Amino acid sequence: MSELYQLPDGWEWVEWDGIVDIKNGKHYKDVINPDGKYPIYGSGGVINFADEYLCNEDSVIIGRKGTINNPIFVKEKFWNIDTAFGLEANRNLLVPMFLYYFTQNFNFLDLNTATTMPSLTKSNLQKIKMPLPPLTEQKRIVQKLNALFERIDKAIVLLQKNIDAADSFMNSVLNDVFSNLEQNYGTQNILDGVNIGSRVGYKPTLIDGKVPFIGMSDIDEKSGINTKYVLEDYEKVSKGKVKFERNAVLVGKITPCTQNNKTTIVPTEIDGGFATTEVYALHSKENMYPFYLNYFMRSKNVNDYLVSTMVGATGRQRVPSESIRALKISIPTIDIQKRAVLYFDNISAQIEQVKSAQQQKMQNFLDLKSSILDQAFHGKL
Repeated sequence: MSELYQLPDGWEWVEWDGIVDIKNGKHYKDVINPDGKYPIYGSGGVINFADEYLCNEDSVIIGRKGTINNPIFVKEKFWNIDTAFGLEANRNLLVPMFLYYFTQNFNFLDLNTATTMPSLTKSNLQKIKMPLPPLTEQKRIVQKLNALFERIDKAIVLLQKNIDAADSFMNSVLNDVFSNLEQNYGTQNILDGVNIGSRVGYKPTLIDGKVPFIGMSDIDEKSGINTKYVLEDYEKVSKGKVKFERNAVLVGKITPCTQNNKTTIVPTEIDGGFATTEVYALHSKENMYPFYLNYFMRSKNVNDYLVSTMVGATGRQRVPSESIRALKISIPTIDIQKRAVLYFDNISAQIEQVKSAQQQKMQNFLDLKSSILDQAFHGKL
């Protein structure tokens, strides 16, 4: 950070090298003890526990690779893994929470040294300049920020509860409708209305000489209908990827994508394509309306079931295909399925309006926090 603005009297620009002890993380496999006293932190939070620690309490953790712009304040001693830095304030010069608030207001992506996965280096961090007032002023600013942010955070929590309630309502609607359909029309094995995988010899329709490709990050986990795609060279994605046909439903099968309900119907404007290997491609038979299938696969009951059947090593668990094949679904007439989808669409649209309003209010509060932090480090709070 360069000296972009004039500081109040008594403040000065100081490089981190003189006020922050930047501690490299270390490999953690050999120190893991689930019953250990000290948490093991990655850039996203606690991943396990240990009997040893690297950083003292009231330190900040920031990612070295991957998530580099999400600082976390840790009130207890902890072990940081090798993809995260621990930031300890020199308490003779810097209040730990003042450092934390500064990291929240600093864009670490400006220091990114990689072209693919975001990365930070210790040497670049040491050169960061931050505005530093006297300790008494730091403490006053921290107390004021704590008080302001406590009120703002409470408001954000309430808004999030409203969003969660809206999602729960949609889940209850899906559960009620599918339960009623099961009572009225019974259930069948899902394979009576679905094929897993594409037909032998099927070839997607090219667009401007390229083929649609859907990666995991393209899949819409919120509504399951706003999924994106990119156009790739056929040779690049045709080997080793999952081929899908028009109106396929893609179901994420790996941690944490399954837990996040990465299930979607592919965009209606494309006639087939390829997708990440970490999905199942479900294709509706003549007796199954694809959008009906999409709502069914996205329903909480189905998602909870798929999560419960995952197997494999922790962090890389997958849903076995047998779990999909074992599903039971009510398959009424196409007309009834379409009416159910129309009802779901109407309810979903109303819920999205409610959620959008709440999310905008949340964003307004987050913008307010950013504005307050900016004032604080300009000496205007």
